Amino acid sequence: MTTVSDLKIKIFADGADLAGILDMHKNPLIKGFTTNPTLMRKAGIDDYEAFGRELLAEVPDRPVSLEVFADDFEEMERQALAIASWGRNVNVKIPVMNTKGIFAGPLLNSLSRRGVVLNVTAIMTPAQVKAVADALDPEVPAIISVFAGRVADTGRDPVPHMKECLAALSKRPKAELLWASPRELLNIFQADEMGCHIITVTNDVIAKLKLVGKNLDDYSRETVEMFYKDATASKFRISVRPAAA
Repeated sequence: MTTVSDLKIKIFADGADLAGILDMHKNPLIKGFTTNPTLMRKAGIDDYEAFGRELLAEVPDRPVSLEVFADDFEEMERQALAIASWGRNVNVKIPVMNTKGIFAGPLLNSLSRRGVVLNVTAIMTPAQVKAVADALDPEVPAIISVFAGRVADTGRDPVPHMKECLAALSKRPKAELLWASPRELLNIFQADEMGCHIITVTNDVIAKLKLVGKNLDDYSRETVEMFYKDATASKFRISVRPAAA
């Protein structure tokens, strides 16, 4: 297995807890940050703009993806331009479609041609990647977020799937493929090996990086120790009964 220091993929921390984000900001392995309205709601955020501006003030040196939350494309564009104005390191997240299933292509084209650096999100298929690639201005950087974890949740192997998505971006060298919603640490190494540019990782998965390369015999013994300590602390007992005659 590749060591952490050998990884070429960029790791972005995914979340909406400001304290956790600032803690990850101290980690040189973290090259950027992403969030979304669902994560922000779970974190108890009720003022979107105040949170976004505070986050950008605290993290001015790495890309930060902030998402629009409208459903009609005209309002999405208004929000996107406002968010883009908050800082030069903003990537504006636009969903690949609205809730009616209408492709966001014309909006992506309009914003990209105006120089807005986009993070196109909620993508699931190589065909969607190809359509997004065709809509983008080839001279403007962009991130293409494919939800590989959700693809895996449907029983599909995400690795060949993501390879197809990467091939669909071949004519857009300034567009980077992002492996979104990973389910385990191994996904970082899978994404790196298949040539993905970025992966978003939650803090709990990032914490597991210290396990990379760990001796498995030691890990086995530590696991047994954990079982033993928990059983002892719980004062479990099994009564010994005489065997039946």
